[in-house]
Amino acid sequence: MIAAIIRTVGSLGQTWLDGKVERSKAKAHAEAKVMVKQAESTADWEAAQARNSATSWKDEWLTLLFSIPLVMCFIPGAVPYVRAGFDVLGEMPTFYQYTLSVIVGASFGVRSVIGVMNKRKPK
Repeated sequence: MIAAIIRTVGSLGQTWLDGKVERSKAKAHAEAKVMVKQAESTADWEAAQARNSATSWKDEWLTLLFSIPLVMCFIPGAVPYVRAGFDVLGEMPTFYQYTLSVIVGASFGVRSVIGVMNKRKPK
């Protein structure tokens, strides 16, 4: 009699444990599928960006635009203008500064810009 009760309780425990394991497997499988979908989506987006930028001039324009202050830093008479310009940009509203970041990020690759911005955040 006691042996039958122990077998029944043991069987119930094993059934409960098997169900828990199956739920864990199902959850892990679902999470893996989501991760694969996210990776595929990112790859698709990056491929579309590469195709679109092949015929666009905005990357060259932004590179030229961002190079102007760099070149001006090596012209002694232009240095005060560069400093003043960056001082004014620093006083711009935050939304404008973020908008410029998004524009550059969209042109050169959002993920790389986000990585740079995350490294610059104060700890």
